Amino acid sequence: MIETQPGLPPTNGEDTRGEAAQVAASKSAPEQLQGIQQVAERLGVTHRTLRFYEDKGLIEPARVGNTRIYSPREVARMQLILRGKRLGFTIREIKEFLDLYDVDHTGLEQLQHLVAHIRSRIRKLESQQRALVKTMAELQVMEQEADARIAELKRGCAA
Repeated sequence: MIETQPGLPPTNGEDTRGEAAQVAASKSAPEQLQGIQQVAERLGVTHRTLRFYEDKGLIEPARVGNTRIYSPREVARMQLILRGKRLGFTIREIKEFLDLYDVDHTGLEQLQHLVAHIRSRIRKLESQQRALVKTMAELQVMEQEADARIAELKRGCAA
């Protein structure tokens, strides 16, 4: 099952529990630690991707020697990172969001921050959508004019 932090909506098949519930559950049950290979396969990413987000300070896998060990918390954070990237958020925005949870475990500040970013992202996408619709309309007019000119030229050549 996939754990998530509060805030970003789950996608199909993902667990809707917040990180607090996931962390509490992991404390009551033996922690399911995973190596980099298992996590990479589970998330459909490369080892390099996991190391990249570790270098950026977004995840902090434990170390046993040189081996990275991922707790359910780190896997949940990676799922949020990947979802945030799919939704168009920057690494900086994702880091701010994740860092807020470390400060406010109720998730309230994190959710308020998320809502502000979601609204901003929606406005940006709506603006891009309007620009695309306008561009498509202009291209369709140009296509029709070019098709008409082609037909006219063909009639002139056939005569």
